[in-house]
Amino acid sequence: MEVLSGRIILRPSDPRTTIRFYRDQLGLAVAREYPGGIVFFAGAALIEVAAHMDASGAPPGTSVLWLQVRDIAVAERELRVSGVAITRDAKTEPWGLIEMHAVDPDGTEIIFVEVPEDHPLRRDGRAPA
Repeated sequence: MEVLSGRIILRPSDPRTTIRFYRDQLGLAVAREYPGGIVFFAGAALIEVAAHMDASGAPPGTSVLWLQVRDIAVAERELRVSGVAITRDAKTEPWGLIEMHAVDPDGTEIIFVEVPEDHPLRRDGRAPA
């Protein structure tokens, strides 16, 4: 199986509030809209707010969104200006990534990540030619 892209599907309790959060507060661009939902660009990922999927019978979610940003300090300022509550301030994790946490209106945890210049994720792991 070859996977070309991924998507996180959210089943919100209040679709309008969730759409407003991702569109207006986080400022994500719309990839497409369809009857009963909307899909946002989020870097190399897609986030779909599926208003047509009833969340009332769903078990409490354990979904986590991992969103890489270029500069965590800039992201933090923009989020705070937009009224997004930061639930954990940015800090460098033992694995070398700088991470900051927030939550969406349904309590889905969002981890904003900056990959430092010297982190192994920034290195070309291929053998030299």
